[in-house]
Amino acid sequence: MAEHGGLAFDQLFFMADPIVKAVMIMLVLASLFCWTIILEKSVRLMMARRQARRFESDAAASDRPAASGRVAQAIVHAGLGAAEDRDMQESRAERRERIERAMRAAMTGELRRLEMGLPFLATVGSAAPFIGLFGTVWGIMNSFTSIAASGDTSLAVVAPGIAEALFATALGLVAAIPAVVAYNKLTTDLGRLSQRLVGGIGALGNRLARDRAEPVVTGRAA
Repeated sequence: MAEHGGLAFDQLFFMADPIVKAVMIMLVLASLFCWTIILEKSVRLMMARRQARRFESDAAASDRPAASGRVAQAIVHAGLGAAEDRDMQESRAERRERIERAMRAAMTGELRRLEMGLPFLATVGSAAPFIGLFGTVWGIMNSFTSIAASGDTSLAVVAPGIAEALFATALGLVAAIPAVVAYNKLTTDLGRLSQRLVGGIGALGNRLARDRAEPVVTGRAA
């Protein structure tokens, strides 16, 4: 186990007050959950970006673009379903707006699935430093109580307790910093993904509205 100043991190934990221990365990678990969310969301967003690029390019070339991936499939199916629902009283602009609205609703639903877990990152990023600070304050308070009880004010007596307390603050920062950085990065990536999908929705909505705007005339009157 790594050491700093002669005290190993495991010693700092086992020597700590029960409440400080609980704070440390909470912060370690929060950090592990954060890293699980970060890795899972990073992989899913990387795949979604590839699918969105393909969807955007295919939507400009075909009214039935290749829908690879859950997000693109949901959008294409919603668009095709809305296009099949004909209303000859609609103008082309009205038909396009209805089709795009259906696709945007499908996109929003899928993006919400990708956003799951991000509120936890935001919560850890904002709360973890204060939770660690609580452990620090509690530990230092216990150290001063020990001084009062023993009557010995030497640094050797209080140093271990203070070290344990400050270790809680360090754990809070270890949990919070990656959570904040990842939350900002993933939120930005989701925004860019949404913009790319909206571009594909606009292109596909235009094609579907144009292709179905007027009935096809198959013959001429005599």
